[in-house]
Formats: sequence, structure tokens, C-alpha cells
Amino acid sequence: MFNALEVFTVVVVGLMVGVEFSVAFVMNRIFNGLPEDSAQLGRAHGGRMLGAVMPFWYIGSLILSAAWAFAGWHRPGAGLVVIAAALLIVSVLMSILLLVPINNRSKTWTPENRPEDWKEQMNRWDRFHYARVAVIIAAFALLATAAAA
Repeated sequence: MFNALEVFTVVVVGLMVGVEFSVAFVMNRIFNGLPEDSAQLGRAHGGRMLGAVMPFWYIGSLILSAAWAFAGWHRPGAGLVVIAAALLIVSVLMSILLLVPINNRSKTWTPENRPEDWKEQMNRWDRFHYARVAVIIAAFALLATAAAA
């Protein structure tokens, strides 16, 4: 049963990393290459869609990591799992404090009502998102290493 928790946690966190990596390094570049207002409309739609799912994914990943740390406290790699859970806490805090406020504004924008500085706000979101992706990649790497321990 414990091995199933390890594998499930690694898969859930790994998929989350893949989605967030794709947003950062694939989707936003695709959106930015589209003509006229398509980039802003695509980002707004993505903000609504992923904004509805990602809170559960981030919190779920944290809960799974915490359960793994608790259940495997005396097993090899437990310290790595604790550090990974701490990094996932950091990613949740980054989301709540830095990214969600921008996302909540941007997901309602249309070409008619967006602010003049909308591109600067998107660039700020991107920079915060790159940092968050680095944090969750580190958490994922620690979890994968702990599973192999």
C-alpha cells in the first residue's frame, strides 16, 4: 500500500509539473505568436480553465506528499519527502500571494476591457510562474529520488 502512495504521488506531482512546464514554455509562446488579440483571449481562457483545476491539484499534491512523509517517516528518503512537501507549500503560497491575484484579473479581460498595462501584468505573471515551475520541479525531483531510495 505504501508503494502505491509513493507511485501515485510521483505521478500526480509529475503530471502537474508537466502541465505547468507546458504553460510556461509552450502554450504562452504559442499564444504570443497568434495574430491580434488572440494571445490575450487565449491567456484569459487558459486562466479560467486552469484556474478552476490547479488549486485542487496543488493542494492534492501537497496532501499526498504529507501523507507519504507521515506514513514513511522511518523509511529511507523520508527527509527528501519532507523537503518536497515544504517546496509544495512554497508553491501554494506563491500561487495565492503572487499568481492568483493577477490571474483573477486577467481571466476576465477582453480586448475591449483590458487595462493598458495588460502585457506588463502578463510578463509579471510569467516571471512568477517560471519561479513556481522551478520550485515544483525541485519537489518532483525530490519525490522521485525518495521513491527510488
